[in-house]
Amino acid sequence: MNKRTITNLLVITLCLVSTMLVSRSGSARIATDARLKQPEQQAFDQEATLAELRKQIAGKETMPAETVFKNIQFLKGVPAARLLAVMKIGYSRSLGVNCTHCHVVNEWEKDDKPTKQTARDMAQMVRTINNDLLKNIKNLKSESPVINCTTCHRGQTKPALDLTEAVPKAD
Repeated sequence: MNKRTITNLLVITLCLVSTMLVSRSGSARIATDARLKQPEQQAFDQEATLAELRKQIAGKETMPAETVFKNIQFLKGVPAARLLAVMKIGYSRSLGVNCTHCHVVNEWEKDDKPTKQTARDMAQMVRTINNDLLKNIKNLKSESPVINCTTCHRGQTKPALDLTEAVPKAD
């Protein structure tokens, strides 16, 4: 198999695994289209909320997230200010949602929404792929290849499984 085939197989496997995780968590019914999002998500002002959270952590931005926020399980050691950026860009933008998709507003530490645990499980999957699997694929053009949420989700809660067929480029 050539590099492109191996890479495509890895992406398809990642998408299939993520779909299984979403289905297993009971989150499969979550709207995947921006037009179908719950009114709660549409009315939520993420920028204002993030600005308020930045004010609340003023002076603690470089402290580990778990010392500033409650119930940090996966991103321990990440500076508090960076955690907010990861949530905004890495999760919110990558999945096309806002904070309310996984969190209870102003009770961020709560685990009431199954999507929060799904996100943790998916982040662990991404970590495993990046740290353990990709480095074992020989002849990749990048010395340190990585994937992230956007690799499969492309701005939607449901992974993009309908990849258009592309004409392979000659190496």
